[in-house]
Amino acid sequence: MNKLSKFLKIIDENLLKVMLAVFIFMVPLWPKLPIKMINYTYIAIRLEDIYLVFMSLIFIIQLIRKKVKLNTAFLWIFVLFWLAVFSSALWGIFIGKTITIYHLGLLHSLRRVEYMIVFFIASSIVRNKKDFFKFMNFFLFSVFLVALYGLGQKYLGFPAVQTMNPEFAKGYILYLTPEARISATFAGHYDLASYLIFAIPIILSFYFYFKKNYFYLITFVLSLVVLIDTSSRISFGAYVVSTLIFLFINRKYLFTVFVIILTVGLMFISKDLGNRFFRTFQIKRILVNEKTGSVYVNQNITTKELPAGSFYVKLKDQTPQATAAANIETFKQQIAEEQVIKATVGQKLNDSEFNKLIASLSANLKGVNTIVSDISFATRIQIEWPRAIEAFGKNPFLGTGPSSITEATDNDFLRWLGEFGLFGTTTFLIILFLITKNIFSKISKISKENKLLAYGFTFGLFALLINAIYIDVFEASKVAYTFWLIAGIYTGYERD
Repeated sequence: MNKLSKFLKIIDENLLKVMLAVFIFMVPLWPKLPIKMINYTYIAIRLEDIYLVFMSLIFIIQLIRKKVKLNTAFLWIFVLFWLAVFSSALWGIFIGKTITIYHLGLLHSLRRVEYMIVFFIASSIVRNKKDFFKFMNFFLFSVFLVALYGLGQKYLGFPAVQTMNPEFAKGYILYLTPEARISATFAGHYDLASYLIFAIPIILSFYFYFKKNYFYLITFVLSLVVLIDTSSRISFGAYVVSTLIFLFINRKYLFTVFVIILTVGLMFISKDLGNRFFRTFQIKRILVNEKTGSVYVNQNITTKELPAGSFYVKLKDQTPQATAAANIETFKQQIAEEQVIKATVGQKLNDSEFNKLIASLSANLKGVNTIVSDISFATRIQIEWPRAIEAFGKNPFLGTGPSSITEATDNDFLRWLGEFGLFGTTTFLIILFLITKNIFSKISKISKENKLLAYGFTFGLFALLINAIYIDVFEASKVAYTFWLIAGIYTGYERD
């Protein structure tokens, strides 16, 4: 009986720690298999959501029993942000009428609370230096496993579960083609890349802190290989900027040379990332319909090339060479024929009528020398970003509410402004600032080595903020859970 009593006591004392450790591995490693799809969206309730609710209930019970003490250092600013989120939702539903599907507004509001709850659980459970290193090593080992799975996906045919479109989000098991960008266990390549750029500075900080432990070096190299194989340009740029500054500030000059050589070498081996960079902006002679403003880009669409979008900047020199002019005339003929076919479905035209219509339509097409962006950037600058700016203009203080500007803006800063206005955006940025300031001021004062750890988190966050210019990175569930989890663990460290 005494043995059973002792055993139950051990479970009682360590239950939350065990649950947190499981969550650290579950978030990045469990694929995004849906349990219940939400109507009118392809967001789903998944295993980690249910697990977090259960862990939160246990956490509340242990708080009531005084088995754990809530870390309230930042509770006031989090509550203020949640107030901003729900105020925006209420305005969007009842006043502005910008949220037409009410349960989606509520869902998107609750998601912000759900992601952030992890911060308080982690920062309350981590009580000392020993807890900090134990949980952080769990995290770094999970990064190692994610990188291994990513490589297995590319070279051994490991399956993927993605949410890049509504059909995939239903939980289909996919097998990637050779030219596809890897996503490992994440929703897509962007999410995986965001997760890795946050982790890399932390991995390097542990590598130097533990006097060059080679497990961390191997994890860094594998993570970099997988990052390059995602072919995410903004994430790669964020990695380069954050990692190089991190190494320079910590005076790791020789290691910086190693990182540069390794990165350049891997880029040459991969080639796909370099090709995507070169295709971001392309010099092309396009056709513009002078009456309608429609843009036609002469290009071959393949799975291996990033197609150009319709956003362009006109070049000053508009004098085409003879060969270019000949190509444009051929392209004008093709476009005109396509327009005729679309316009005359079900009609019969004789050769004379057909040729006259082609001549009429092609006369409106003018060849223009331009720099065109790829379709990814064009979509953002022509549709998604203006939509968010317009929403901000409707209500600068509160925004138009969560879910009001669809599920993607591909710029977190504009998304915050559009959905939450200045109130929510400012509050969220203050949270990030206060957490980073606290981590850096408390941890870095302990010792010179500890400053490395503080820099690791700081530059991991810096990489995410760079990424947030082009991706809704703090809205991606696996990345958001991971960030708030690690922020909580770091915040708990200074309680030693």
